Amino acid sequence: MPKVHLPRPGQPHVIIEREAEPDILALDPALVVDNYKAHGALLFRGFGADVPCFRRFARQFCSTSVLNESPGRRALEAEHNIHTVDGGTGAFNLHPELSREPWKPDAAFFGCMSAPSVGGATTICDGVELVRALPADVRGGLEHRRLLYIMPTWPELLDYWLGVADPTDAQLAAAPASCPYFFRRIHGHVLRIFTRPALHRPMFTDAPAFGNFLLFARFNNGRPNHPLLDDGQLVPEAWLQAIKATGDRLSVPIAWRNGDVLMLDNTRFMHGRTPIVDASERLIATFFGFLNFARPDPEEPPNAIWRQRDFRPPLPPDFPR
Repeated sequence: MPKVHLPRPGQPHVIIEREAEPDILALDPALVVDNYKAHGALLFRGFGADVPCFRRFARQFCSTSVLNESPGRRALEAEHNIHTVDGGTGAFNLHPELSREPWKPDAAFFGCMSAPSVGGATTICDGVELVRALPADVRGGLEHRRLLYIMPTWPELLDYWLGVADPTDAQLAAAPASCPYFFRRIHGHVLRIFTRPALHRPMFTDAPAFGNFLLFARFNNGRPNHPLLDDGQLVPEAWLQAIKATGDRLSVPIAWRNGDVLMLDNTRFMHGRTPIVDASERLIATFFGFLNFARPDPEEPPNAIWRQRDFRPPLPPDFPR
């Protein structure tokens, strides 16, 4: 049996440490699932996972996966949606993976194939604890509000979701139930839109959590207008600063060791990273998937396509082919 170190102050994640197991695939899946549901963040240490082992481990728990089309990710096993992390060396603010889209994955897996000697830690933060620690006025301001994600379209995307590359206004208004967006034509441009609660309920707890694209958009991308509040107004800067300060205070770094695997409930935990000192040292594999024991978000379309098969969303025209 592995050693299981439950969360404690300063350690929001479970550490599952190898004892006599030959590899990570020898772990009892029920042990993994039970701890995942209860705590939301698991670090597997000492198992020496390589890329094939990492992929097989993640696939034990995920029926399907999704491609993250962020630039700079290098394919490790493209056919299985195993890629490196986003390129660059800068720090990343807290975010759930792919929270900018309506198919935010259930789970995010990270595998350390080569650990940096300094810097480049992945940071994690429990979105439930962040809500509890927010100033009362900010928490109250976010309660019962929704976030509005407004993004451009292109012909291939419209054809994918609507069956026509140049839709009429009537066709835009009649998107099928399987489509996760609604559409608006504004000043001659067709926009895709979806909304989510500013504070949501994670998959395996009823406590409200903060987990969306706000911090990454504002503090990495320099966009204070994405997403917007449900009335079309900017999220107040004072709220963003308070959320960031609280998240930074609660964040815990994962100092990588070779062969580590981190499994996060992407509906509860956010992650970021500290600056990378030497990018040539750091190789982290990623897999973003939809659980075979999921409780799907009721805001998803019925029988969402990403839960039926591995999902590759329509790629923008400037995406490297």
